[in-house]
Amino acid sequence: MKKPEPVISEDFQSFAVPGTEVSVEMLDVAPGVELRLITFRHPENHDRFKIVFIAGWVSLIQGWQEVLREMTRDFTVYYLETREKISSRIKGKVPFTVDAMGNDIARAIETLDLADGSYILFGSSLGATTILDCSRFIRRKPGCLILISPNAEFRVPRIWKIIVGSFYPPLYALIKPSVKWYLRTFRLDLESDYQQYEKYCRALDAGDPGKLKPAVLALAKYQVWDILHEIPYPTLVIGASKDKLHEPENLKKIVKMLPHAQYVDMETNKQTHSREMVDQVRRFHIKHCDQNQPG
Repeated sequence: MKKPEPVISEDFQSFAVPGTEVSVEMLDVAPGVELRLITFRHPENHDRFKIVFIAGWVSLIQGWQEVLREMTRDFTVYYLETREKISSRIKGKVPFTVDAMGNDIARAIETLDLADGSYILFGSSLGATTILDCSRFIRRKPGCLILISPNAEFRVPRIWKIIVGSFYPPLYALIKPSVKWYLRTFRLDLESDYQQYEKYCRALDAGDPGKLKPAVLALAKYQVWDILHEIPYPTLVIGASKDKLHEPENLKKIVKMLPHAQYVDMETNKQTHSREMVDQVRRFHIKHCDQNQPG
């Protein structure tokens, strides 16, 4: 694996508490794939637990600003952006499957040289699903998993598979309004959390159509159910009962099938992206993760 390459980028200092050192680099994680890693490291957190943070499908870091500012009070945070995001560098034809993204995470953790049991694997939506999938074979073991609304499966209606499979990426702007209409009409509760819809619109507007097309087609085939019994780690699943897109009933099934899991309902997607959610991370970490850290 090549040495991480520093990159010049936007200022992420506002995403952390004062005094935090922020670095941005590209990690070479697979042939033809480089991922952006943003590290938030406060000097006072040097000897404390780390968080490896994997956000959801095409998620923008701007949606996690409140969470990151709160996390960096107590943790060093490694914010890794997955290969379907606009920040990744892709050369040639590469897969966009959950398995491929999981291998990327495992390689990144090896590059970070984290000790067994010294970090939390934290993820949301697709990031959380990918963590479930790859945590079975990661060699540098996490102390625990904290997952916000992991997808058990990715429901892509048949008509959308046909549309996505046949569209030419440069024409992405023409189908974006239809995708937004589908989300607000069938998958989101705008009355409870309109901010969630606005956040997804911004992510779609910023998306890279050349990556989104193969990612949608690959994810449409995935289901998590068969691997849940293999997850050996203490796991906190954080859900939102009013977030229809992430299917709260499936989250409860996931928790029942995981060997060492508990569930917290924060009602809305907005609350799962709040300071209060980080309080849940702290409590679970103290109770379940610290005890797994080597002596």
